[in-house]
Amino acid sequence: MSNRICVAIDGPAGAGKSTVAKLVARKLGLLYIDTGAMYRAVTLKALRQGLNLDDADALTNLARETTIKLLPGLQQSVLLDGEDVTEEIRSSEVTRHVSTVAGVPGVREVLVNRQRQMAGETDVIMDGRDIGTVVLPRATAKFFLTASAEERAQRRAKELADKGYTVDIDKLTKEIQERDYKDSHRAVSPLVPAGDAIIIDSSGMTIEEVVDNIISWIEKSK
Repeated sequence: MSNRICVAIDGPAGAGKSTVAKLVARKLGLLYIDTGAMYRAVTLKALRQGLNLDDADALTNLARETTIKLLPGLQQSVLLDGEDVTEEIRSSEVTRHVSTVAGVPGVREVLVNRQRQMAGETDVIMDGRDIGTVVLPRATAKFFLTASAEERAQRRAKELADKGYTVDIDKLTKEIQERDYKDSHRAVSPLVPAGDAIIIDSSGMTIEEVVDNIISWIEKSK
């Protein structure tokens, strides 16, 4: 992996990780891997099958038996067992339950192994919750992207509004705060910055400013 460029971007929900990572990938010619989409895909499948989300063994077996493909592009497509679920995995129901599924050790083990395999095959930029700490601990460059819960809620609300959804901003802010707590307090791979990560608070910054900042650091790390 040392001869490849591996960029890790971690951070809480709604921090802009995916948007930033996609733009950096396009500018530097890297493969973008949305690890969160993989956990969302497993969550969607579990909900469809009516699985008990407290049954760790059932969820782990489900993850092992699930095929997830990420198709490159500006709007990365996510295939779940061959079905395009790019939009469905972003539903409010999946969002409410993904932290529970992602907190199952067996599920994380299955998906982390797949993510490492992807990173070993080409130059990548990967975003998620534990990329710099667990998935790619020897990444070329590590970033922890954050912003206030209120600003993240505003960004998410705009995304949903653009898709025609009506959003209760106070409820959305509360959901983000609750997810932050779950992600940072789970027993396995909690959401924390890697010790050598560059922390970027994007509150008040434009996407372009964040992207340029990250590219500058990556160039220095080569």
